[in-house]
Amino acid sequence: MSRSPGRSGAFFMTKKKVLVGLSGGVDSSMAAALLVEQGYDVVGITLKLYDYDELGFAPPDGGCCSIDLINDARSICARLEIPHYVIDLRESFEKNVIEDFIESYSRGRTPNPCINCNRYIKWGEMLRTADKLGCEFVATGHYARITRDGKDVRLLKSLDPAKDQSYALWGITKEALARTMFPIGDFSKPDIREKANQLGFRNANRPDSQEICFVPAGDYASIVHKKRGLADRSLKPGPIYDTDGEIIGEHKGYAYYTIGQRRGFGISSDTPLYVTKIDPENGSITVGRKEHLMSRAFSVIDINWLIDPQDLPEQVDIKIRYRHDGNPAHVAFSDNNLTATFIEPQRAITPGQSAVFYDGDRVLGGGIIDKVLD
Repeated sequence: MSRSPGRSGAFFMTKKKVLVGLSGGVDSSMAAALLVEQGYDVVGITLKLYDYDELGFAPPDGGCCSIDLINDARSICARLEIPHYVIDLRESFEKNVIEDFIESYSRGRTPNPCINCNRYIKWGEMLRTADKLGCEFVATGHYARITRDGKDVRLLKSLDPAKDQSYALWGITKEALARTMFPIGDFSKPDIREKANQLGFRNANRPDSQEICFVPAGDYASIVHKKRGLADRSLKPGPIYDTDGEIIGEHKGYAYYTIGQRRGFGISSDTPLYVTKIDPENGSITVGRKEHLMSRAFSVIDINWLIDPQDLPEQVDIKIRYRHDGNPAHVAFSDNNLTATFIEPQRAITPGQSAVFYDGDRVLGGGIIDKVLD
């Protein structure tokens, strides 16, 4: 890939130094390539977050932190003629992501570990490394956009709605966003793959990972078992209740279930049954019909605002999971608590998942769903 204009001359004196997080996948590779093409002084960094051998399973296609992907990141940096560093963050990842993930399941919640990974690892640690290396900005291969108007920094959805990842970025502080770039946010995934193929990147057509990177094939309970053993309360069998409070079966451990789940009860029924409640206090789950999943109001904790909350519109759109389209809701504050109420009932509002507030394409903030209130 050519660099135009060349390194010499006053043009590069005005360009900023950017630290780019490189997983070895096509999105982060193209983020680095686009910044190089635009003349930025780019430094590549790959974060070593865990060992698959230690977790006891083979890395999935597209999963990060494998030797192959680290080597791919190094190869991309060599091709782009930029420095590349590998930073060992396994201890921080264990503390801030995996331990929180396990504790959430033990409390009967369904966490999204990407939120903490972005907040504490990809931005917390990357910004510290950026400061050490004299980089003014950090960049990643997320599909999202940032606009700046003086001191006003806005986080926006990507132009490609099918790949938008703004939902997972609500936990990044305004100060961190002010130093952030999302070079691929104006492109679609097919565009990015086409550009990577034109550049001859060997990862151009690698499939995207669909799983949580440190969880084998969606088996969340196996991580709890691996780290805490079968003695953990979330892995112990317990009662299954129906919505009338009658015991109708026994589950194998509530860590194996999430709100809205349809299978795995071992109960015959004339109508499909879904998990409607998980109660870690008595180790039970409740199952009911599809209509029992519908609710409107919930409380939100651990909120990070990207605007002054006093400027919050009377009505916002709220997404309650990554694949949720987002729906209109009202937000109310009382005693330092936040209650959100959808105008129309929504399916499977799930404690532990993120509620992210939008005004059109703009992310206003987000938090963790604490309790369903109806």
